Amino acid sequence: MSNNPEQADLIVDMMLNNDAFSRWLGIKVVDLLPGFCQLQMLVTEDMCNGFSIAHGGIAFSLADSCCSFAVNAHGRKAVSVETSVNQFKALQPGDAITCTCKEESLGKKLGVYTAEIINQDAVRIALFKGTYYRSEKRWIEPEDLDGNA
Repeated sequence: MSNNPEQADLIVDMMLNNDAFSRWLGIKVVDLLPGFCQLQMLVTEDMCNGFSIAHGGIAFSLADSCCSFAVNAHGRKAVSVETSVNQFKALQPGDAITCTCKEESLGKKLGVYTAEIINQDAVRIALFKGTYYRSEKRWIEPEDLDGNA
């Protein structure tokens, strides 16, 4: 397990470089530590459904990315195995939303994370819970961190 903030930043940069969807969402990393992440984004017209509100997948996707960044920031490659979201309020075009994720549990194979999304008026939009499988594969090998690679 890593508690190295610099390594966490490097890992999330690598993830974002390979994540066209999160880049399309316009996600900005506000704060990041192993086990914790805060992201922000702006809801655009392109994200809206036939009701002229943001598609439910937008809040879900932001929260999933937020939790994924938090768990992967520990250094081991991890993917979601179970997720759920409770959506309380519709998102409108122009909403600036913030997602804050925290680690509830971290084990050898699984990590459990919760995330809250609020809008620019601090109104709670959604709550998300995710369980992530932690593989043995590392984002960065220990010898690469020592500068021996």
